[in-house]
Amino acid sequence: MPRDIAARIGESNATPTERHLSRRWPIISGALALLIAGLIVPLVLSRNGDLPFGFDTEFLDEMIENRGPVLDFFAHGMDFLGGGVVGIYVVPLAIIAVLLIIRRPWAAIFFTISTVLSAGAVQLIKNVVGRPRPEDMLVTSDYGSFPSGHTANAATLAVALGIIFPKVWVWIAGLFYTVLMLLSRTYLGAHWLSDTLGGLLIGVGVALIVWAPFATRLRGEPIPRASSGGPSDAGAPASDPTTGSTAR
Repeated sequence: MPRDIAARIGESNATPTERHLSRRWPIISGALALLIAGLIVPLVLSRNGDLPFGFDTEFLDEMIENRGPVLDFFAHGMDFLGGGVVGIYVVPLAIIAVLLIIRRPWAAIFFTISTVLSAGAVQLIKNVVGRPRPEDMLVTSDYGSFPSGHTANAATLAVALGIIFPKVWVWIAGLFYTVLMLLSRTYLGAHWLSDTLGGLLIGVGVALIVWAPFATRLRGEPIPRASSGGPSDAGAPASDPTTGSTAR
């Protein structure tokens, strides 16, 4: 049965209310995440843009106390992976190339728009807020501490790939990667904890909102699966994370 026809049959099993809610919740959830991130901005500005929150200083002090050669090496590795030429160009372009190779053009477009908008939003807010970074930094960073661009990039990548490949292990790996990036940014003294939380919310919010108009297209694309001892099912239609239906 053709994928588009099968997908419509799967969708028809849901009630109108269920279909309406399933298509709206990415926008609602994403907007809520961006709203919370936006509420942090006036709180930061109310402290003259210079003073960190109490929990910021406590968390950073704890990180500094636990610094050591092994953790330094790991944190610098995360800094290299999540930012600069590698984080901004190499990793995203590699993911886009893989998506195109496995014939997921709509997934590639969705991922591209999500990462570009997330990075753009971060830079815009950085220049508006102008929050100074912590003084005890182990890396050289650009202007503006709030929000964390590394954390926003990690969160966008994690959510986008979790949507494109709706597998539990993909979501767990994305969460793990994002948390490690968040911790590494504070460990290096490049950001306050509130900076990383703001970046996390922005990355998640942007990816969810961009997902909404692409949900139907992404559902119709095949998800390659490795098979053992049987014919390949690379052409099998993807399950729709917004409706929970699978074309059969």
